[in-house]
Amino acid sequence: MSFLFPSPTITFEAALRDVASGSPRARALAAHALGEVTAPDDKPRAAGALIAALDDGRAEVRAEACAALGEIGMASAVPGLIKRLDDGDPAVRQCAAIALGTLRHPDAWEPLVTALREGAPDLRFQAVSSLAELDPPRSYDVLVGALGDHDPQVLSAIALALGAIGDGRAAGHLAGLLEHADRGVRFDAAYALADLDDARGRDALGAALDDPERGWDAACALEALGAEADADALARVLDARRKPAAPPQVMLRAAGALLAIAPAHARADAAQRVLLAGLTLRKPELRGLAIEELAKVGGAWACDALARRRGGRKGKDFVDVIDQALAAIRARSEQP
Repeated sequence: MSFLFPSPTITFEAALRDVASGSPRARALAAHALGEVTAPDDKPRAAGALIAALDDGRAEVRAEACAALGEIGMASAVPGLIKRLDDGDPAVRQCAAIALGTLRHPDAWEPLVTALREGAPDLRFQAVSSLAELDPPRSYDVLVGALGDHDPQVLSAIALALGAIGDGRAAGHLAGLLEHADRGVRFDAAYALADLDDARGRDALGAALDDPERGWDAACALEALGAEADADALARVLDARRKPAAPPQVMLRAAGALLAIAPAHARADAAQRVLLAGLTLRKPELRGLAIEELAKVGGAWACDALARRRGGRKGKDFVDVIDQALAAIRARSEQP
């Protein structure tokens, strides 16, 4: 669903009325609301109103109509959505491509392939994901054939899609992207390789741990690879005195990932200290993350700290999750 507008409080009949005759904002809000229709008897009427809205003179209305039609899931929307792939507004054509991928109707295949080959960069970017969603095995050859695209964001989308498809033949193509001039392409190729259980992107993943935008995903990918060398890469970010220091959420995720891979690692003590220190951090979301990681990898060494936090001022909002973490730790200790 689009995030252009908050979810409105509006009746179904009012939405049907407003999408055709309200102000531009009212029409967009109504289109958004129609996408949330769940009653089987209402869906055809909602789809009909939204298909008509695909020709609205305002781009924000057309974009909301595209997104809503993807949510409703009516095949009758496919021809209108295909037409919007050529819309002059980037948001509209992207929403149309997203909706076509969600609907997974075979009639959308060739238009999306054409969009990938001939569309503007923003449309090519979205067509990649939509093709992979529509028919993953069939999209493999099309995506590999598009690896000559000159737009870095399109290449990143192709890399991630190939990783998600899970065809091992993609590994060689993805490895070639590890030398790309764009850092984002290199990282996404490394992440996709990890999806294929190929460690050739390990260095790129390790280098990204300090990146506020990519560090979390890098830690997750290294954990998925799960070798001692991946634990070594994660260990390098655990010292808060490093300059630049990794973002705190990445340090917590890296500490949990290291302990998941190698509980007896030489830096396991450092990872434990990071997670225990996370229980005292100022931001509640970071304290919550520390508790989540301890629930997954904590041992007896974490129980006293969790119990103290449960009874403290900073733990009052986390009593239930702390109890769940302590129960998970006890359950692991009782396993043979």
